[in-house]
Amino acid sequence: MSEQVRIDKWLWAARFFKTRSLAAEAIDRGRVKINEEHCKTSRHVHLDDLIDIDNGSAEWQVRVRGVSSQRGSATIARQLYEETAQSILRREQQAEQRRFFIEPAEALRGRPTKRDRRLLDRSK
Repeated sequence: MSEQVRIDKWLWAARFFKTRSLAAEAIDRGRVKINEEHCKTSRHVHLDDLIDIDNGSAEWQVRVRGVSSQRGSATIARQLYEETAQSILRREQQAEQRRFFIEPAEALRGRPTKRDRRLLDRSK
């Protein structure tokens, strides 16, 4: 394991994003913070850094426990960080809300058909 790793490589290696380019895009959009500060893709990750991550589907708050620039299996990636208790609780609450309240827009895929539009108009 190397000492200095860029944040985009670390997020990819820790399996928060499928590609480094997706990780870099999230960083550029301000969806990743290190120690509650916005960062750039060139920022290096250090042990015990607190990282806030919004990958689009979930929000994580993790503490860095290991530094690696190589993507490995999920069990190895899990050893690179430790999720905070607040983050675990928040993600569980969000999952429960999604289970009880289904967003109507999630059922739509792409542009609505004429039939879909009629059903939407009737429901209003």
